[in-house]
Amino acid sequence: MKKLIIYSLAIILVFSFAVSCKKKPKEVPPAPPQTQEQPPVERVEQPKIQEPQLSEEEMLLQKSLDQINREKPLGMIYFDYDSAAVRNDARATLDADATWLKKFRTVKILAEGHCDERGTEEYNLALGEKRAKAAQDYLLSTGIASDRIKIISYGKSQPLNPGHDESSWQTNRRAQFVIIEK
Repeated sequence: MKKLIIYSLAIILVFSFAVSCKKKPKEVPPAPPQTQEQPPVERVEQPKIQEPQLSEEEMLLQKSLDQINREKPLGMIYFDYDSAAVRNDARATLDADATWLKKFRTVKILAEGHCDERGTEEYNLALGEKRAKAAQDYLLSTGIASDRIKIISYGKSQPLNPGHDESSWQTNRRAQFVIIEK
């Protein structure tokens, strides 16, 4: 009887194995759906909103004094040794500065006079003031109002070039402008 049960189980196992190993038919992928041609969609472009154009004066007014002074809209002029006379090469710079100041009529500036390291502090402070005054006088002669320009002398206390030779000293003998009000 044991043999019969063992044979029966063996037959069942073989039969179940044969059924499970039966080849499955290959699945055919479904055909892609037929597409209907759709009429092209017309794109309607949104009207571009134009940013309002700011005038140069409005752009200037939006900037801080530090930003304006970093841009250096006004030029620097240089002087000969022991002199406060405006040199010929400085006139073009001062004319350009005057044009800029006429364009921006509310701007007020500080004309700074500087000297090289030679001479006493008192002498250089006086010479620096004469240089700032010479630059101011030139701008006044072009029609800039006197209440728009203040002057100050720094003498030899603020050199641009710390060297101790003629080219360094030439750089330090100058008048420069700082915008103090817009």
